[in-house]
Formats: sequence, C-alpha cells, structure tokens
Amino acid sequence: MTEPVYQQPNQPRRLVRTSNDKVIAGVCGGIARYANVDANLVRVAAVIGLLIGFGSLGLAYLIAWVLMPEE
Repeated sequence: MTEPVYQQPNQPRRLVRTSNDKVIAGVCGGIARYANVDANLVRVAAVIGLLIGFGSLGLAYLIAWVLMPEE
C-alpha cells in the first residue's frame, strides 16, 4: 500500500518585475507571469492602453517600475 501524497499549501504569488523577460523594465513580463498569460499579449494591451488613455498608462508603468521589486 502506498502512502498518500500530501501537498504543501500553495505559496502566495508575488508581483515582481522579471529580469529575464523584459524589454524596458520587466513590468509587463512580471504582470504576465503573475496573470499566467503571454508577455507579448500584456505588452500589446499596454501599448493600446497607452494610446487610448492619453498617456495615463505610461504614468502607471513608471510608478510600477519604481514600486515593483525585481526578482
């Protein structure tokens, strides 16, 4: 008879900038990893949001660049 396998509780996910999947600062790569989606999809959405939001998303990107720790 085999023993049951006990799984450890899930570690909480951290929102961090990526160091290996970055174009400018790794913010979009970190968001993509956190949301478990493709980083290019997040980058395209960021550019579209930047154009539609008249630059307000650019300010949010800069704030995230400063506040998000790097892995």
